[in-house]
Amino acid sequence: MAESFEYAVIGLGALGSATAYHLTKRGHSVVGFERFGLGHVRGASHDTSRILRHSYHTSSYVGLTLAAYDDWAALEVDSGETLVTVTGGLDLFPAGGAIPVADYVDSLGAHDIAHELLSAAEVQQRWPAFRLPDDVTGLYQERAAIVPAGRGTAVLHSRALAHGADLRADSPVTGLRDLGSSGVEVAVGDTTYRCRKVVVCADAWTNPVLKGLGVQLPLDVTLEQVTYFQPAEIRQFEPGHFPLWIWMDEPCYYGFPTYGEPTIKAAQDCGGPIVDPDDRGFAPDEAMLDRLAAHLAWMLPQSGAAVRSVRCQYTLPPDRDFLLDMVPGCPSVVVGLGAGHGFKFAPTIGRLLADLAETGQTGVDLTPYRFDRPGLTDPAFEPNWMV
Repeated sequence: MAESFEYAVIGLGALGSATAYHLTKRGHSVVGFERFGLGHVRGASHDTSRILRHSYHTSSYVGLTLAAYDDWAALEVDSGETLVTVTGGLDLFPAGGAIPVADYVDSLGAHDIAHELLSAAEVQQRWPAFRLPDDVTGLYQERAAIVPAGRGTAVLHSRALAHGADLRADSPVTGLRDLGSSGVEVAVGDTTYRCRKVVVCADAWTNPVLKGLGVQLPLDVTLEQVTYFQPAEIRQFEPGHFPLWIWMDEPCYYGFPTYGEPTIKAAQDCGGPIVDPDDRGFAPDEAMLDRLAAHLAWMLPQSGAAVRSVRCQYTLPPDRDFLLDMVPGCPSVVVGLGAGHGFKFAPTIGRLLADLAETGQTGVDLTPYRFDRPGLTDPAFEPNWMV
């Protein structure tokens, strides 16, 4: 007989682990399947750090950030670990750039979130490490913070296990079969499991997992790269002296103050090639490093030399919006996809996916993140990955 659970979670990166955590915390029987080892480096939930921020281009995302701060705080209480390091965050908008500052200002204003607009001169006076053209506008939000990536995912694993989850590494799911009112059959190699509901957080492997349900999403997987630089004068880049930052143009770059070591981390957003996640490399891309280093030399001339680069993956719908919804025609299967910017929301997305799996309702308007939106259904939709 097939082994039975109330819920199965497929993919145990940040989003899947958070879902398993919330479901088990509510007293449910949960099995989680990860195709690689727990905490592996082949996806999007490893390395040291991610940005947590209120500033976003739509009111819907800003509303989710309010919940994200609350859910990270709740996870800190449950785990007994400090996970949020507030540093302040600075979005830098050049005149005529690809992202209008008004979208961010309006979205923050819709939720009465305090922020400052700064001239280039004011930015450089407050944080002397920057060198900016006069036409740049800075948008500062003091609550922006760093959350740990690999460690945060490990905490979610630990808390899910503590609440009773059965997390199974090296267990690639090879198929799903809709059993109607009897639930869903999950195939893992030659073994099958019967579950009342399934939550798919398989990221780059979402389409292969959903294939048996007749679902195929327009997703691109890109191989990204972050690099750590070592400034000669480190103090000016430490938290309290230097903020998180995002260069809001195409190409888009972002970076961190020091975090746990005397380096600063930076990357180009969506700068990597499209790849097959089962046939990708791990070696640094020198051309990507050269582009990033040139931007830092121009904007942060004291950023120092590169000391190491790390690869990771983005799984991107054409509109780069999340997918948080039940599969059309198969409500026993829920899909969660973070679109290359979901880690900051991980505890919240896990809670919302648990809600959808439990009752089909969340109390939050998830219309922008449904299967039936133009970015997933219109073949003529023009891809736009700027957030």
